[in-house]
Amino acid sequence: MLLRLFSGKETSEILHACKIYVILFPHMTIVIEIKKNANENNANTLRRFTRRVQESGILQKVKSKRYNQRTSSKLATKNAALKKMARRKEIEKLKKLGKIIERK
Repeated sequence: MLLRLFSGKETSEILHACKIYVILFPHMTIVIEIKKNANENNANTLRRFTRRVQESGILQKVKSKRYNQRTSSKLATKNAALKKMARRKEIEKLKKLGKIIERK
């Protein structure tokens, strides 16, 4: 992710000590820090970093918040319930008059 922006010598310098701060909410910060070992290549360091990100659960939390819907107001909830009740009452009335056939 981060490393695509850099190339060559800059990439190895970044991988030497990689620290990322992820702020999900104003009160919640997660720090992921990876330091490159002496005999470790860049691919292994990147693999360790991505594994750490997956284990921390950051991506799952962000994706779960992606389609978060607001709760509707009490008035809107009440109006929806009243509308549903009126519709049910109308359907029952039509069933009694024989204008609607019941499903089995």
